[in-house]
Amino acid sequence: MTLFPLFLKLEDKRVVVVGGGAIAEGKIEGLLSAGARVRVIAPQTTQQIAEWARFRKVEWLPKEFAAGDLEGASLVVAATAAPGVNRAVFTEAESKKILCNAVDDVENCHFYYGAIVQRGDLQVAISTNGKSPALAQRIRKELEEEYPAEYGVWLDWLGAAREILRADSTDPEQTKALLHQLATHECFDRFVRQSRNVATKRQVA
Repeated sequence: MTLFPLFLKLEDKRVVVVGGGAIAEGKIEGLLSAGARVRVIAPQTTQQIAEWARFRKVEWLPKEFAAGDLEGASLVVAATAAPGVNRAVFTEAESKKILCNAVDDVENCHFYYGAIVQRGDLQVAISTNGKSPALAQRIRKELEEEYPAEYGVWLDWLGAAREILRADSTDPEQTKALLHQLATHECFDRFVRQSRNVATKRQVA
């Protein structure tokens, strides 16, 4: 089976996370970064999840999962170590036509989490269709070395340059060619050198 890769907009969408352990905590952190409204269903949680709940960053329902808990959800993540709970969550999600991920439980999933390399708005996701998470993690580490942290700042600069060039353009093809030129390795290296030179001058001053 071939998977369809996509990036979801979750801003202000309800996402239910079933489970309150360390794995759930990691999933919640990413969901919050995407602007999702997270509801956690678990009898107990980690200290971090409890703190998020205390500051109303997440909604925590201290209970076992039950039918009806997915009302209003756009997405659900089952992050428990109990196959029976994962299956119940998946079955409920299926009945409501809600996409569901059960962590490390390929039988109860509509989608998998990829291994992610993130540099600001630049995201690279790696999937092995659930066959070898270890390989995905190895490739992620290699890509983290290939794409250093400066790529995030550079991407912001490229975005600003794109807006300016498109606003002033009278020749779309010429603008397209210039944008491709700006996105080369050579331009990235020049951007990094110039940024570091500016930072050095500021330190000296």
